[in-house]
Amino acid sequence: MRQGIVHIYSGDGHGKSPAALGEAVMMAALGKSVMIIQFLKGKGLADSEFLGRLEPEIKIFRFEKSDLNFAELSEEKKTEEIINIKNGINFAKKVLSTGECDLLILDELLGLIDNSIITVEDLKNLLEARDEETDVILTGISLNDEISLLADEISRIETVKIKG
Repeated sequence: MRQGIVHIYSGDGHGKSPAALGEAVMMAALGKSVMIIQFLKGKGLADSEFLGRLEPEIKIFRFEKSDLNFAELSEEKKTEEIINIKNGINFAKKVLSTGECDLLILDELLGLIDNSIITVEDLKNLLEARDEETDVILTGISLNDEISLLADEISRIETVKIKG
């Protein structure tokens, strides 16, 4: 039986989500099932007509209702969205515990920790619910030592030069 891995794409550079999406396409090309759950991105990829054509191999979910990025919301709207985000986390836990997909991408999940929506302990519990064969990719800007210990692989993506 194959052991699934936890891979983290982090750093201040652009390209973490596209790198994860590239992994999704590669897995789908191998006949594997992929789910992507996006957090904190407003509309994000969920409304992309192109990405919709990737179903059923790649399914994209977004539980937040607002079209704006989380950081742009009023405090009242943030409170509402936190409930939706936690529904997304519960869905992710169900997906992981049932082995419903071969790869689960939790896009911008690390940002949930940065925004105090979930804790590192919540992330540990989420990953512990995982079917042993399921791969998980987490993305986000910040990465601390405690989160690093949860990963099998870490890719740091940084901006080296901005043409100006």
